[in-house]
Amino acid sequence: MASEWRERAGRVGVLTGAGISTDSGIPDFRGPRGVWTKDPIAELLSTYDNYVADPELRRRSWLARLDNPAWRATPNAAHVALAELARARPVTIITQNIDRLHQRAGSAPERVIEIHGNMFDVVCVECQYNASMAATLERVAAGEADPPCPDCGGVLKAGVVMFGQQMDRRSMTQAAVTAQTSDIFLAIGTSLQVEPAASMCAIAVDSGADLIIVNAEPTPYDSLATEVIDEPIGTAVPRLVAQLLAARR
Repeated sequence: MASEWRERAGRVGVLTGAGISTDSGIPDFRGPRGVWTKDPIAELLSTYDNYVADPELRRRSWLARLDNPAWRATPNAAHVALAELARARPVTIITQNIDRLHQRAGSAPERVIEIHGNMFDVVCVECQYNASMAATLERVAAGEADPPCPDCGGVLKAGVVMFGQQMDRRSMTQAAVTAQTSDIFLAIGTSLQVEPAASMCAIAVDSGADLIIVNAEPTPYDSLATEVIDEPIGTAVPRLVAQLLAARR
């Protein structure tokens, strides 16, 4: 029966996407009210070649960062539930999100793999310069619409992986190992349309894990799942965690 996976012992791997943070006030990308759905031009801001080549896109990006709702966001019930689960059994979170809400909810930083980087760092595309986003946004607020690297004059960008950039090899290796060694693999709030992150589901299933997908819309990996749950994430994840904790008592 599909419900039997809740009684499995062992490691829990979790892949989270933008949908887990919508209850925190951060819109997703591809949903009905997603950032890219409402404003297709916004997707250009996430493409590396466009960003580096177009100063106007960079100026728009920096203005958007100033007013990003993620700065005001706080962890929601789903983030908190996953942190609670990690206090009872081995849990590793692979997140596509850059908001660090998992860590702020109480998940140990060393157990959160940020495969797309994070929004709190700034890097130069030409040299090794690295700074905090807060310090760089102070420059923007002071009038630098497209702040250059203070060391080499190059283009600055958020410490996130943009479309067209290579994924961080170390993070992807950690993610693949997590998928391979999981007994239960939860995919939460992700459309599973972006590779190679989505392929973690197939790796987990091929290694014997039960795949549980929690997402409002159908995904390309639904046919591999032991169970697909399309209930609101803010209620579905706390309920699943409570069931997992109760099953292991």
